[in-house]
Amino acid sequence: MANIKTAISLQKSLFEQVETLTREMKVSRSRIFVLALENFIREYQDRLLFEKINKAFENAPADKTERKHLRKLRRHHRRMVEGEW
Repeated sequence: MANIKTAISLQKSLFEQVETLTREMKVSRSRIFVLALENFIREYQDRLLFEKINKAFENAPADKTERKHLRKLRRHHRRMVEGEW
């Protein structure tokens, strides 16, 4: 896969945090940005998929057992993503 160089502007405090991470993780600054972007894109795609799934089921009638199961799933999901978004 080809690599492309790019320049970005950052607040100084963010740049300093990245520099600290590079030292702690013993990786290049470029690698930190790649990891951050990969994670951001994955979370964004997951959120889109979640929205599509919710939209597909928003008009579907749920029986009592299914509603109970959905409440449990929502609580579990909320705990999983708490502080992520």
